[in-house]
Amino acid sequence: MLSDHPFQLPAHVIEKAKALDPVTMAVAGADHPVALESAIRAAEAGLIQPILVGSGKEIERIAKENAWDIRDMRIVDADPEEATAKAAAKLATLGEAKALMKGQIHTDNLMRAVLNRDADLRTGRRVSHVFHMTAPGSDRELMITDGAVNVAPDEKTMMDIVINAVELAQALDIVQPKVALLSGSESVIESMPTTLLAARIRDRAKDEIAGAHVDGPFALDNAVSPDAAKLKGINSPVAGQADILAVPNIEMGNALFKSLVYFRSALAAGVVLGARVPIVLTSRADPPEARLAAAAIAQIRAGFTPS
Repeated sequence: MLSDHPFQLPAHVIEKAKALDPVTMAVAGADHPVALESAIRAAEAGLIQPILVGSGKEIERIAKENAWDIRDMRIVDADPEEATAKAAAKLATLGEAKALMKGQIHTDNLMRAVLNRDADLRTGRRVSHVFHMTAPGSDRELMITDGAVNVAPDEKTMMDIVINAVELAQALDIVQPKVALLSGSESVIESMPTTLLAARIRDRAKDEIAGAHVDGPFALDNAVSPDAAKLKGINSPVAGQADILAVPNIEMGNALFKSLVYFRSALAAGVVLGARVPIVLTSRADPPEARLAAAAIAQIRAGFTPS
């Protein structure tokens, strides 16, 4: 880490989540200490009612070794990994789980099970990933999408990415969320295709995305800095005030969120949206705070109905 500031939970998100009923969440690959601890901590915080999916014997062994009480938690015995992913997805298909959490399982196996047509978890919209970022000492909420799932989104996919993020922002009580479509310039330049994509999304959003301000293209400084936007003479409700940074490719999204994590100690809580249930994506490298925040975000989104 290049920053030694401690991670900070998003206070507004946690407060809102704790006021809601816990969501039933299937933890795919709960047979690992990090995954099991994540589920237990989220349950203790009143955010989720976990269904532990994986090797039942291994789950019970890990719990016993760590003196974790899982007597009130349902265990679905499944092994190996593909069977675990399918079992977790089936719980969502049957309505027994209203959200999913990735435990000790490969992301592609879990997403393959979720997106399998037999699972009936598709919505007709592309799934996309959102990082909810919390920087120490800042009360500003910022989301980055999509830095983990869609590699080089085309126009249709980018529209779905923006809609997924807008609905999450609305679930988190952000009124009229401001979406900045990022590129390398605020001007539309023929030789820079991502500026052309941003302009098309901006124009379509006026008729197709309600309850949000969507504008672009923006260079990063003009999306987040009011001073930079003012110096450039950019007149837009989004300029310098973005709640959502919609990146044109996975490389920009990945570098952007990791820069905030390592240079600013920002907490990155990742969720996948666009399926019938939200999906928490955790990794062994995530701090406990990120897993807890992501569970809270998924809980809130699971109970939200877009207007």
